[in-house]
Amino acid sequence: MKLHTLKPAAGSVKSEKRIGRGPGSGRGGTSTRGHKGAKSRSGYKKKIGFEGGQMPLQRRVPKFGFKNVNRVAYKPVNLVDLQTLADKLSIDTISFDTLVENGLVSKKDLVKVLGTGELTAKLNVSAHKFSASAEEAIQTIGGTVHKL
Repeated sequence: MKLHTLKPAAGSVKSEKRIGRGPGSGRGGTSTRGHKGAKSRSGYKKKIGFEGGQMPLQRRVPKFGFKNVNRVAYKPVNLVDLQTLADKLSIDTISFDTLVENGLVSKKDLVKVLGTGELTAKLNVSAHKFSASAEEAIQTIGGTVHKL
């Protein structure tokens, strides 16, 4: 053991200097906070988005449009998709569960059947909503529409 290899025991020496313990400590007086201003005072907390008195971004950017909080979002499924499903599985009844099992919608979705495409199979379709053209196309062929 030599003098230059000696070290204090682990945890016995604190690395942080204590602030606010008088002028002799070198960190007394203002306690490293500087002079005046909000940051020098106790209880200071910076508000989210505060930009030092400059007009914050969320207030500088103009607001426009209207967002309806009561809007109900439907997942669209077209007649083409129903026809493809009927051909693939060779079925005549398409329910919400059938659409979920085949990955067209998730079980949390509300489904609206839209009238895009041709429908040749006579189908019994159940969904949450139907467009007028889809409902007409299904019933013209002799299928039935059931709203959930």
